[in-house]
Amino acid sequence: MKTSQATQSAPRNRPKGNREKRRTALSAYFFVSPFFLLFLIFGLFPMLFSFYLAFFRWDGLGEMTYVGLANFEFIFNDPVFYSSILNTFIIGLLGTLPQIVFAILIAFALNSALIKFRNTFRTIIFLPYITSVVAVAIIFGVVFNNQPFGFVNYILSLFEVDPIRWNAEYWPVKIAIATMVFWRWVGYNTIIFLAGMQSIPKELYEAAKIDGATISQQIRLVTLPMLKPITLFVVFTATIGSLQLFTEPLIFLGRNLREEGITMVAYLWRDAFVYNSFGTASAAAIALFFIIIVLTVINLLITSRLGRSKKVG
Repeated sequence: MKTSQATQSAPRNRPKGNREKRRTALSAYFFVSPFFLLFLIFGLFPMLFSFYLAFFRWDGLGEMTYVGLANFEFIFNDPVFYSSILNTFIIGLLGTLPQIVFAILIAFALNSALIKFRNTFRTIIFLPYITSVVAVAIIFGVVFNNQPFGFVNYILSLFEVDPIRWNAEYWPVKIAIATMVFWRWVGYNTIIFLAGMQSIPKELYEAAKIDGATISQQIRLVTLPMLKPITLFVVFTATIGSLQLFTEPLIFLGRNLREEGITMVAYLWRDAFVYNSFGTASAAAIALFFIIIVLTVINLLITSRLGRSKKVG
């Protein structure tokens, strides 16, 4: 009798447990739902609408007119579009490669026991990253002023160099914007490299010192090989960030973006909010999307090959 009563009461408790599990699941979905709602409204919908808008002519207020591939034909026949792609890659290289080199060297110095007040220096080197981008661009706009009293032009005048028009000439524009990118992101990458270096066993450096390795040899033979995954991550994120470069050229060059310094994001912004041509801006955004996809695939292939070679070795 006792066993039969137990078997009869057991099924009655199961629906109650299922209801509790369902309530727990619903409450969990309820708490995470704001993220998905915001993502749908401000992420997924604008992306899908941009793909749709690329096949229409629209000024943002009037009626939308279907034009097929005319927007893509326009941007692919526009020399400024190709200049924006070239400028984006040039500024990205000028701002990224020196940034990674200096970030590794600064991280190595901060990781060394010879440096005093290391925590203070770590905070100082990270400050540019949390500084407002607009404030940075305004300050560098004064530093790279075209007038002889501009900071850089004044320094150059001490060496009898004529003033440079930093926001109007081909290479000075790129150097000025790349300097802003370098100054803002070098501290962020330094902290990432520093975290990677702190995971390297100290015994490796001690063994290298015993073998008579210099500091440059320690960096080349110990630090860099051990930081390979971190370096790939930094290169990947820096590449994506350089492709999305917008605020620095906009503040430095002003609303009338010159061809010498316009980037891809600045190009599509200009088409949308200066020329009120949202169709061509959406077409440029799609082109940028596929460029990022191609670079991401290349990065993943390189990463996977390096990982396989590391396992084989």
